[in-house]
Amino acid sequence: MRAAITIWHKHMTKLRLHPEEAVGLLIQPIMWVVLFGVGMRGLIGQGMGIEEEAYMAFMVPGIIALTALGAAIAGGVVWLSERLQGIVKEYLVAPIARLSILVGNAMSIVTKSVFQAVIIFIVGALMGAQVSLNPLGWLGGLVLVAGYGAGFAGIALAGASKSNDIGAYHMLIFLFNLPLLFLSNALYPLEMLPRWMEIGARLNPTSYVVDGLRQMVFENGAELAGGETLSLGLCFVVVAAFAVLGMGAAYMVFRKTVQ
Repeated sequence: MRAAITIWHKHMTKLRLHPEEAVGLLIQPIMWVVLFGVGMRGLIGQGMGIEEEAYMAFMVPGIIALTALGAAIAGGVVWLSERLQGIVKEYLVAPIARLSILVGNAMSIVTKSVFQAVIIFIVGALMGAQVSLNPLGWLGGLVLVAGYGAGFAGIALAGASKSNDIGAYHMLIFLFNLPLLFLSNALYPLEMLPRWMEIGARLNPTSYVVDGLRQMVFENGAELAGGETLSLGLCFVVVAAFAVLGMGAAYMVFRKTVQ
């Protein structure tokens, strides 16, 4: 565990010493909320029959899921770059458990995802989204974000462990990226989807992290979800299972390909 923390600390130190990356972590979620939210809340909000401010609260959890995907993809690029540069070989000759190498990289991705989620919550509140003042709701929401980030971090690290080309890695990851976002309730309620899309959305872990965030972090979560919410307990179970499966896949690929 100490080795994993050391690797995590290395990535966090790099983030602190390279302000352009830190600024990117801040600017990206702000741009998504401000530009996408302002541009779409009037159009889609009217179609859904809800006020513009309510749509801002509706779409913020989806933006959080999107930025978690982005953080995972970026973390996979870092891992792939370290593999191609030979840095990973230095990890492998060190007297540490190989699992700690994977865990340290995943921890850095999850930390960035949670950091961005907090920024999005704050910006969404400033843009008019009615957030809950219940600290347990915020804590539960961040737990969901961390679990979802861990799951997709595992997928990204698995892809980066398998690939030997950054371009090929991006193509592989985007096969998971877009379906996870758009085949979910991130941008529209489940009741508005055709039946086949609704079935796909209910099988998608993104729907559960998004719905859980709406229920715990924002007021009138059932109304935001179109009157139908997924079970909050089920949201945590699905996200936890996704985290375990994602990290399990990363470990299996890592063990086979990184020698």
